[in-house]
Amino acid sequence: MKLTDFKALTFDVYGTLIDWETGMVKGLKPLTDRVDGTLSRNEILEVHAHYESSTQRQTPAKVYSQLLPVVYKRLAEEWGVEAGWDECLAYGRSVEHWPAFADSAGALQYLKKHYKLVVLSNVDNASFAHSNRKLEVAFDAAYTAEDVGSYKPSPRNFEYMIENLGRLGIEKGDILHTAESLFHDHKPANEFGLANCWIYRRHNQEGFGATMDPGERPSVDFMFNSMAALVKAHQAELEAG
Repeated sequence: MKLTDFKALTFDVYGTLIDWETGMVKGLKPLTDRVDGTLSRNEILEVHAHYESSTQRQTPAKVYSQLLPVVYKRLAEEWGVEAGWDECLAYGRSVEHWPAFADSAGALQYLKKHYKLVVLSNVDNASFAHSNRKLEVAFDAAYTAEDVGSYKPSPRNFEYMIENLGRLGIEKGDILHTAESLFHDHKPANEFGLANCWIYRRHNQEGFGATMDPGERPSVDFMFNSMAALVKAHQAELEAG
């Protein structure tokens, strides 16, 4: 199997292209600054992952910008800090400030010359529009949790993507699903028989950060520590013929 075998790259955005962990930690600072004691970065991210995942599962139709305030409220309760609803809502709007990884825009601009680029993301459309400006590329299709009415790793999101890409002439075997999260993306990709590429952004960190532990480790067809490394591998394949 080679990178050049595929016609489309389908991307998770947050954690893969957008540095959501940095964005989360900064957005939660008004709350964490009021917590008694010290919380490590990973402690903050891991408890956020729990409440985000459980809220997505329990209220799958709630759009992300309205779901994050609920997560913020649950965090405040767990940490014993008072937080007004306006403060919770401000966190829901923080996605627009989450930064892109330094290599994302350039890598996408290169890959756009060789593939259809598609988004499959646990986000709402308005928040993604802010992130897309940072990524500086026109995606060929974007399928959000708001569009589907559920959140990955629900199979509904992958069914929606595969069906709609079929209408664009892209079959399942043409797709390389490219993502950081083993829980949200690679485990369901395995279940759907999608080829997959792990962008292992957290390769030099412990734990799973802002994503849940997937349990049994899913298989991956390709693994790179950055988008820049993916681009270099693609270029090497082209040069090798």
